[in-house]
Amino acid sequence: MATSVLSPPFFHPLHQLQFSKCPRLSSKSHFRPRLLRSISQRTIRAISAVAAESVNLTLSLFPFPPIIFELGTQQDHAIEADIFACPVCYEPLIRKGPSGLNLPAIYRSGFMCKRCKKTYSSKDRYLDLTVTAGLRDYTEIQPARTELFRSPLVSFLYERGWRQNFRQSGFPGPDEEFKMAQEYFESAEGGLLVDVSCGSGLFSRKFAKSGTYSGVIALDFSENMLRQCYDFIEKDDTLSTNNIALVRADVSRLPFSSGSVDAVHAGAALHCWPSPSNAVAEITRTLKNGGVFVGSTFLRYSSKTPWFLRPFRERTPQGYGYLTEEEIKDLCTSCGLTNYSSKIQQAFIMFTAQKP
Repeated sequence: MATSVLSPPFFHPLHQLQFSKCPRLSSKSHFRPRLLRSISQRTIRAISAVAAESVNLTLSLFPFPPIIFELGTQQDHAIEADIFACPVCYEPLIRKGPSGLNLPAIYRSGFMCKRCKKTYSSKDRYLDLTVTAGLRDYTEIQPARTELFRSPLVSFLYERGWRQNFRQSGFPGPDEEFKMAQEYFESAEGGLLVDVSCGSGLFSRKFAKSGTYSGVIALDFSENMLRQCYDFIEKDDTLSTNNIALVRADVSRLPFSSGSVDAVHAGAALHCWPSPSNAVAEITRTLKNGGVFVGSTFLRYSSKTPWFLRPFRERTPQGYGYLTEEEIKDLCTSCGLTNYSSKIQQAFIMFTAQKP
């Protein structure tokens, strides 16, 4: 029935339609165009059916049953706007599934951008919110330092010897670094913290266990680092259902709406980013007014480095992007951050800045 009703001429522009001549009817005429009224009703019903089908979007989340988004229906109560945003549109994602910022709830949820209709789901216990999520044929070649940390071997060794070697460059150790960061984050207590480039979640787990924040998002581009992070969380009964989420995302395309995050942490990360300027600009965009950014990294050299050694420590396109303290401060300031301060020990620097 719908085929005959929706066939031409109903989808032709009005100016192309040709109407046959018919006698004019008197206003007192008892004739009623029942056929046209019947067609009109069937047309409306058919169009409504098509519209209802067009808003149903099914996400197959193995091993769970398909999740259906039904926008604009009476079942809107099952759908909620989420803290995550589309990395393409920066619009808040619509979430269908259990609520809550914890691993089981997010794993059983489906996400969709209301604007571009791109869908996102969990994979290997982390939520993939990269622009390339779900693509089958397209792949991107990342810089060597980025690919290094996507290696299963490096991900496994990161907390089993790799990170411990940072002490030789002046890093005070995870416990002391966590304490320093917590002091900087004092004004963000009770808010949402995002640990970008979290690696195996060394600090993400500490932030979550502290109970200081309403939620902690462990975010990294490396799939294997996030898998390793999940393994550590799974072994800790106090964290498996706590306020922590694992998200795969690009630090230069963060999946959060502007002004939605209270605190951002980036431990030993800035030198690994392909574009520190893009990353800091993104962090600034996502921070709320008064939000705090805390990072640590290796310095290329400090004010105490002899002048004759400095030329040998200049940056190269193939190596890590080690910066000087002046460059880090300039970078934060140029992205609109204020109240910059830092602590330096040998090649180690921890810095903080705030969004006004």
